[in-house]
Order: sequence, then C-alpha cells, then structure tokens
Amino acid sequence: AALALDNGLARTPPMGWLHWERFLCGTDCATDPRRCVSEWLFVEMADVMAAEGWKDAGYEFVCIDDCWMAPTRDEHGRLQADPKRFPHGIRKLADYVHSKGLKLGIYSDVGNKTCAGFPGSYNHYELDAQTFASWGVDLLKFDGCNSGTLELLAEGYRRMSLALNKTGRSIVYSCEWPFYLRPVQQPNYTEIKQYCNHWRNFFDVYDSWSSIKSILDWTALHQDSIVKIAGPGGWNDPDMATLLGIFVFLSQLVIGNFGLSWDQAVTQMAMWAIMAAPLFMSNDLRHISPEAKWLLQNKEVIAINQDPLGKQGYQITKDKNFELWERPLSGQAYAVAVLNQQEIGGPQNFTFSLTFLGNGLACNPACFVRQVLPVSRDCGVYSWVSSLSVEVNPTGTVLLKV
Repeated sequence: AALALDNGLARTPPMGWLHWERFLCGTDCATDPRRCVSEWLFVEMADVMAAEGWKDAGYEFVCIDDCWMAPTRDEHGRLQADPKRFPHGIRKLADYVHSKGLKLGIYSDVGNKTCAGFPGSYNHYELDAQTFASWGVDLLKFDGCNSGTLELLAEGYRRMSLALNKTGRSIVYSCEWPFYLRPVQQPNYTEIKQYCNHWRNFFDVYDSWSSIKSILDWTALHQDSIVKIAGPGGWNDPDMATLLGIFVFLSQLVIGNFGLSWDQAVTQMAMWAIMAAPLFMSNDLRHISPEAKWLLQNKEVIAINQDPLGKQGYQITKDKNFELWERPLSGQAYAVAVLNQQEIGGPQNFTFSLTFLGNGLACNPACFVRQVLPVSRDCGVYSWVSSLSVEVNPTGTVLLKV
C-alpha cells in the first residue's frame, strides 16, 4: 500500500513562492489591485521568478493559498475561481505559469469550508482532485479547518492522497494533518509520510522574530519524534508560510518583508536549510532589497537545504543563549549552525570542540571548514581535537559547512 501511494515527488524539499503571509486574503482588487489575490498577482510573480533568477535558484512553485475561490461551487459541483479576480480561470493561469518554466500550486481544505470560509473539499475529494489535475495544478496545499472529528480529518487526508494519485498527474501533496492532530494526540508520522509529501507541524509563521524563535524552540523540543521521519519524498514543514520578507504557510520564508532584522533573516534562512524544510517565500518579489535577494538566492545555502542525502538536522547542544545544530550531508559532510538566541548586547563568541560533530566522526582525523553565512569565507583545515570559535550577533546565526 505504501508503494502504491508513493507519488515519486519531493525527493528534495520543494521550493517556491506562496501568497499567504504577505498578501493574506486580499480580495478588494478595485481599491488595491497590487495587493489583491488575483490572477494578475500570480502572473506578475511568475514573470519575476522567471526573469530575476528565482527559477534558476530552484524556486519552481507559484502557489495560490486560501481565498481564490468563488463563494459557491458551479452547477456541476466543481470548485471554481472567483470570476472577477480570476477571469480567465485557473487552467489559463497554470498554462501561463508553465510557459515560464514554473509550476502552479493551489489550496483547498479537508473540511466543508476553508479557513477563510470558502468551499472545502469534504465529500468532494475525488471530484476536486480531478478538477485540479484537469487544470494542470502541480501542488496542493490541503488545510485542516472545519474538519469535524479527528477521524474525518484523517479520512479526508487519506482520501485526497488516493484521489490525487488516481488522476495520474504528478501533484505534490502538502498536508496540515499533524498540526491539527497535536492538540489531541501524537501524530503517527509513519502514516502521514505514507500519504503526504510534506506536512505542517506548528502554528502560522509571522513576520517577527518571536515567531521564528518559537518555531525553532518547538522543533528542538520535538526533534526526537520528527527528525527521523524526514527524508526524500516526505518533509517536516515548520510552516509553509515560510520565508518572510525573505521566506512557511507551507514553510514560508518571510525574508524580504518588514519584521525581521538582517541577522534574524540570516537565522531563518540558515535554520530552514538545517531543518531540510520546504522553502516557500511569502514576500513581494516585485519589491525586494538586493540583500534579501542575495540571501534567498544563496546557492551554498540552497545546496545544503537541497542536499540529496535528505537528512534533517537537529540540535546537538545548548549552552546558555547559544545553540549548536548539525545536519548530515552527502559526501560525509555536515552543515553546522551556531545560533545566538540573546536579544540584547553585542556580538558574542562561542567556542566548541569539533569532536561534538557527527558523533565524533565529522572531523576525524581532520576536516575543512567553510563559513557560508552571514558571509562566505574559508576557515581552513582543523584536526579532530581542535576547537572552533565563531562570533555571532544577537538573534543571528553562523552557518558552516564541515
């Protein structure tokens, strides 16, 4: 059964752009068309992604979140886009996105209504999957609002997975399943990975340091149960609304927006790479600073995130305000992050023994260390018994490759 459900997708964490955190449920196109959830927003983002290096960096999905739908289904019971905001329909939009060498993602909900109150997929799983496939959709983010009981929630996620596979179209399946289970029971991640390509564990990410910090704290606290399940085909999603301003609703990067300092943006990018998280930006790519663009398109960081070994990183020690994280990489390499959680004062030095890394194997008998963030530089060759000292700004992270 597991093999029958494996859609062969998401062998590395998916990357793309998502409208939610930055544009929310903006539906007033008459007053503010550039911030309205409409086909023009996604056309313009696709244009920018194709023309300004985002696609080449690996960001391939242009994702529609909640609020794209008309208030009711059509006369045949099918979902339909809001006719004023998407006058040419989703199929035409998908064709345009595909013409740019990109892929289109869309949103629905396991319950009878979406989180914003639009029609959900309950009792329409097969029809909606067929509709999405006929439109040329490449990713489905499936939310969990208004699902009733936990049994109905689980049944809906399973049924949509089967329905998507039955269409014969390759559609990445992004689930919110464990997030809605956790208040009541421990999620069965083995089962969830059988059905989903990535799954959300925690609350919405916001354009703030407190939000990023809470996600990191939660991940470290639960790493024993979530790290081992991640790998090719199935990934833990801190929240798909990820890279804010820079960077997840799936796992959104909020980098490039308004709420994060430069050091905090570096921390989000570095730690999402360590966590093998899907990289979905939620920002306005039409108006983004050169610094945020450099960070989000950093090839060395993206290479860590996309490493084919597919191991998720984890915290190996915490010393007062400092956290030391590592992620095993292919070629017997490791990504190492030193995070300074202190929010006051100036830069602080953190010194650690290289015997901490890789259960003592990462630098045995010697290793080459390169700093990737906040600036790239070669640190040199170190022996197994060496110590390494790094200077880290408050709320900042130094990302290394060993």
